[in-house]
This record gives sequence, C-alpha cells and structure tokens, in this order.
Amino acid sequence: MNLDFLYGVFNLSFWGYVLVTFVLIQITFMGVTLYLHRDACHRSLDLHPALRHFFRFWLWLTSGIVTKEWVAVHRKHHARCETPDDPHSPVIVGLKKVLLEGAELYQAAARDPQVTEKFGRGTPDDWMERNVYFKYRNGGIVLLVITDLVLFGVPGIIIMAAQLMANPLLAAGVVNGVGHYYGYRNFECADAARNVMPWGFLLAGEELHNNHHAFPSSAKFSVQRWEFDIGWLYIRIFRMLGLARVLRTAPEPVKVEPRVHIDLENVRAVIVNRMHVLRDYTRHVTLPVFREELRNAGGALSSRVRKLLVREPALLDVNAKSRLSEVLASNQTLKTVHEFRERLAVMWSGANMSNEKLIQHLRELIAQAEASRIKVLQDFANTLRSYSMPLQPHAV
Repeated sequence: MNLDFLYGVFNLSFWGYVLVTFVLIQITFMGVTLYLHRDACHRSLDLHPALRHFFRFWLWLTSGIVTKEWVAVHRKHHARCETPDDPHSPVIVGLKKVLLEGAELYQAAARDPQVTEKFGRGTPDDWMERNVYFKYRNGGIVLLVITDLVLFGVPGIIIMAAQLMANPLLAAGVVNGVGHYYGYRNFECADAARNVMPWGFLLAGEELHNNHHAFPSSAKFSVQRWEFDIGWLYIRIFRMLGLARVLRTAPEPVKVEPRVHIDLENVRAVIVNRMHVLRDYTRHVTLPVFREELRNAGGALSSRVRKLLVREPALLDVNAKSRLSEVLASNQTLKTVHEFRERLAVMWSGANMSNEKLIQHLRELIAQAEASRIKVLQDFANTLRSYSMPLQPHAV
C-alpha cells in the first residue's frame, strides 16, 4: 500500500524536514527583528512596503501577532524597564515566570487598551489590519495548520508545533527572561539587559540584548567586532536589493586633538556617546584604580567590591548600596573615582540644564579630574576634551 500521501506534497527526507523547519522559524524571527522590532517599533529601519506586508502576513500566519499590540508592549518595556510596570521583567516577577509564561505576560499587556493607545501609535491601521489580522487573529494559525499538513503531511504536525512554540519560547522567554538575568554586558545601561551569547544566529541578533538597550534606536545590534547579528546581515542584503533603508545606527565616537577650551560641540559629543564614555571610564579608570587599591589594601578590600563599583547604581539593592557606601567611606581614592562617574552621569540623566550650564559642568569635571592626582583619571579627563561630533551623520 502506497503511503506517500502521509508525507505531504513535498515528501521530504528526514533532514529535509529538519532544514525546512529551521528555515521557516528563521523567517519568523526575521519578521520579528526586522519588521516588528527595528522598523515598526524603533524606526531605525525603513523596510519596503512589500516586505512589510509580507512580514505582517507571515507573523499573523505563524503567531497571530498584531503589530500594534507587539509594538506597544515592547515600547512600554523600554519606557518602564525593571519597574513594576514593565510587562515582562524577570527582575520584578522572576526568571521562571518570564521563561515559562512569557507569552501570557505579553498577552496580558497587549490586551490592555490603555497600553496599546499610549504606546502603539504609528503602527498600521489599514483595511487588512482591521478586517483580517486583528479581527481574525487566530485565522492565520488555522491556515498554518492546514498548509503544513498539505505540504508536509504527518511530519507537518511537528513542523507546525515548532513554528508555534519558537516565538513564545525563544523570544518571549529566552530574550525577555534570560536576556535580563544572565550573560555579559558591554554597557552599563540603567536596566539589567544582558547579551545572552556572543553570536546572534538562532535568534536573529535579538540576544544581543544589552547592546540593544544601550542603543535602542540602532538598526545594528552588534557592537564588538566578534559579535554577530544575522539580522544586520539580512538588512544589508535587503538594502542591496533596494528593499530596506537604514535610518540610524549606534554612534561611533569621533575624537580629535584635545581641546584647550570646552565648547558646546564637545559637550554634545560626550552626551551622544555617553554609553561609550561610561564604558571607557569603567575600563580605563574604575577598574585600574580598583585593582591598585586591592593590591595595596592588604586584605581590607574584597574583590567582590568590583561589581559594586562597576554596576549601574540604579540596579543595586539596599544591601549592595550599603556595602558600597562603607567601602567608599573607608577609601578616598575609590570615593573620588566613583563620585566623578556620578557627576559625569548628571550630563545625560535628564536634569534640566541649559547649554551654558552643561559646558560649565564639563569644565568643572575636567578641572577636578586634572587636580585629583590620580593618573588614570587625569588621562581620562584629557580624553573627554577630544570627543567631537561627526562632520555628517553616520551613514551605512
């Protein structure tokens, strides 16, 4: 008896089904990272209308996602990150809940009309969105089940299950959960975002989460030379085909000969490159000074203090803040270095300062650093004088 019909129209080999499943899931992640995330949400990328329509249809087919809801939830996540109002923070609700119930947390926020109204503006509102994708949000999944069974037969059940589980498990769970709990940090941004691993193949670059939170309006998620953002590779391919236009990428510091007199351009450059400035301060001032003090302390200073000095102060709990205060009270050099970082952060903390006050603030900071008698701090002050705005916007 011929049972070929059980394997669908394509009747593939085992590895053929594996490859098809992988490619289909990658198309879904491509839609999430390129269309929903970088285009619709942060507007760092401008996709061709044909690509937008394709991804809208594909995401409706494979997940029932409505653009306005996804965008609204993600924008609220950035606006309220690591607070009780964050839709899916493992810092607040625990890693286990976000890993296992990430999709449910997303749905709860997405169904709140106040969230979608406030954070979902500028998303598609055409006939297809209102009368198909929103009205029949589960219709795409029904169509997916039928299509997979026809094309792939019985193995299509596994393919369909993998497609439906990939986004809730890997994106809603791993990126939103592990990406705020474990991993490394290139930048000490004001939330707990971390890079899950040094390459972005399986999750389309989305696991470079710390980089994204440091530069949310950048179309490129990789920062280090060894980091790989396959989403950026897709963008470059689509750009060559005339199907995508990059609007913004993370700033790359421009340095000139150190200025004698601080001016507004210098101030603007320091603020625009604040994540790079803070990272360089940690690498070239905080850590060298800490290592020197640790060697000279004779056991009076613990290596665990390193994390307290480096970590974004807003992320320290009460006990950590108390311990840090004790250390700074007993070590004047570390106190000087830490306080300089705090005063530096005032420039981009949102304080209502005029241009004249910002210029004066930077002048005073540099003068204090140069008078500190801490060599690495003096060198850093000289570096601050060298930051300059690019002659023209960074083009890619």
